[in-house]
Amino acid sequence: MNQYRKAIKELTTVNIFTGNLLLKNFGVTPLNRVVFYGCNEINLLTSINFRTIPEPRDHYEEFSSEPYYSLRINNVFHEEFRHFLIGNPTFLKIFTNLHGELFKAKNWEGIQERLKSGKIIEVFCYREGLRLDLLPFNKYSPENIFFRYFPLKNYSIEGLFNDFLKKTSKKI
Repeated sequence: MNQYRKAIKELTTVNIFTGNLLLKNFGVTPLNRVVFYGCNEINLLTSINFRTIPEPRDHYEEFSSEPYYSLRINNVFHEEFRHFLIGNPTFLKIFTNLHGELFKAKNWEGIQERLKSGKIIEVFCYREGLRLDLLPFNKYSPENIFFRYFPLKNYSIEGLFNDFLKKTSKKI
């Protein structure tokens, strides 16, 4: 269940929304990673309109065989996810406890806002306790990992590039 949510999260961080989030569209690699392979219904996450189903105004709307609310292309009703994502009630309960944010429009809208503003959303491969602690002041920054192996001697880009070339050419 955790890997399934992680696969969805990884897709959303690169602005991909899989309209068909059914388990059958996800597979498990030999390394036990969950991957998405159902390529139908793919949209940009930022083009999706996440809506909440409005309350029916009367019992005619409530028991109508047709939707009583307007529908448009790219409308997604997040509360419907729990009806078709996971069929097993026990797994659904576990999944909801761990990843209930999937069933909330605010979560999806927040991701959309971060993507539209150009913010990079990080998804880590390992739990925090298993990640390498390379630099104590900012251990997750890729730049810091680079500078750990190629420390700055000159604060210019040219100096950095020259240092990089010197160190890598010795290894080649």
